[in-house]
Amino acid sequence: MSFHSTAAQLVTLAAEGEEHGGNHESLSPYITGGAALFILLLLLWITTRFNRDR
Repeated sequence: MSFHSTAAQLVTLAAEGEEHGGNHESLSPYITGGAALFILLLLLWITTRFNRDR
């Protein structure tokens, strides 16, 4: 698949999403943002546990 055809498909997909309002009814931005923050903090905590100097 070429870059041009991939970009054209993404533009088409984005345009279709705008026609329907762009948001899924079951996705709350607060829940999505909170989950993303939790996952990033968890990854940060895991990284710091493995990065201890011994």
